[in-house]
Amino acid sequence: MSSRNWFLAVCIIAVVGAGGYLLWSYLQPEEEIADQLVLEASDFSRLDGWSEDSFTGFLDAFGKSCEKIQTLPDSRSMGGQNIAGTAGDWKDVCEQGMALSGEAADIRSFVETRFTPFSVRNNDQPDGLFTGYYEASLKGSRVKSETYNTPLLKRPDDLVMVNLGAFRDSLRGQRIAGFVRDGQLKPYFDRTEIETGALDDRDLEIVYVDSAVDAFFLHIQGSGWVDMEDGNDLRVGYAGQNGHPYYAIGRTLIEQGHVTKEKMSMQAIRDWLETNPDKADELMRLNRSYVFFRELDTGGPIGAQGVELTPERSLAVDRKWMPLGVPIWLETELQENPDTDIVTPFRRLMMAQDTGGAIRGPVRGDVFWGHGQMAYDRAGAMKSGGRYWILLPNSVAERHKAQKIS
Repeated sequence: MSSRNWFLAVCIIAVVGAGGYLLWSYLQPEEEIADQLVLEASDFSRLDGWSEDSFTGFLDAFGKSCEKIQTLPDSRSMGGQNIAGTAGDWKDVCEQGMALSGEAADIRSFVETRFTPFSVRNNDQPDGLFTGYYEASLKGSRVKSETYNTPLLKRPDDLVMVNLGAFRDSLRGQRIAGFVRDGQLKPYFDRTEIETGALDDRDLEIVYVDSAVDAFFLHIQGSGWVDMEDGNDLRVGYAGQNGHPYYAIGRTLIEQGHVTKEKMSMQAIRDWLETNPDKADELMRLNRSYVFFRELDTGGPIGAQGVELTPERSLAVDRKWMPLGVPIWLETELQENPDTDIVTPFRRLMMAQDTGGAIRGPVRGDVFWGHGQMAYDRAGAMKSGGRYWILLPNSVAERHKAQKIS
């Protein structure tokens, strides 16, 4: 074990006490994977499909990120591995981009003039996995009943979420959560404990929905639209997570032979859960992660950057490696739904504006598809190989080249 790993293990065990080994085990797999972010300066002629992007919706997404960046101190790091410089490095290009008319030719010219693309690799591997997510649809009521009996909970007051990167630069991108007892941070309740009453009588219920399966997928997606029994609508978004690692239950369905790897999709998981209600809770509880929500009064779900997400232009990334609020050129494939083998190229300029528990690695992304049936079909079917380029302002790019940073 490296000195850094040993230091992290001792700190976690000391702080958390008996639960320390559990949390160390949670963090350790990331340390064992020898991921390494490698950047290489490129040019726009090497981006397949660059001249074909209509940029529809991109300027809106870019503007939302820029509005957030404009509020930050100039010295604030853009995050990730500090590859994108500081907020001050972005304010001029943000101001210019936000003043554009929205014409595709103007946007393309602006980007080509003010940015330099860098190919992103994990060691020597440029290819990674790209999936999709959507804003879930649910049916609910403020009042618990026989029909509406699965609660969506707001964040408990005693949940402490810790960004370890705030304490050590070497721990950037790593997080834990728990609650404090006797001066020690201890693991929070897991999904099974919460669903069997650990947080009952705490007045945390925002709304009750009519499907435990729908609620489970909402936990994965992070945001949703609830059609209320009284005819109103309610949007909910991510407010916190219990600190337990996300587990993909599709893996168990494959291992047990219920679904083949080739046929695995979000829809396949849902079909199995709904046709096996006597076993559904047991399977879903293998994912010990539990998400808490808040009511949103916005035009769309809010991503990890704190801005509204734009369908087909917002990308979730691993913020340990990639900064939020930066343009990324994505080259991958689109499958309209799991029932078709037909795939088409998906090549467009995105904004890194979100993250997720399953999004891990230097070359990994999750495309936000929006709300509705098409978004659900595309998100559920997407598990595509691909690659991406991060676009950096020329001033930041020149520093990379001068320092030969990769």
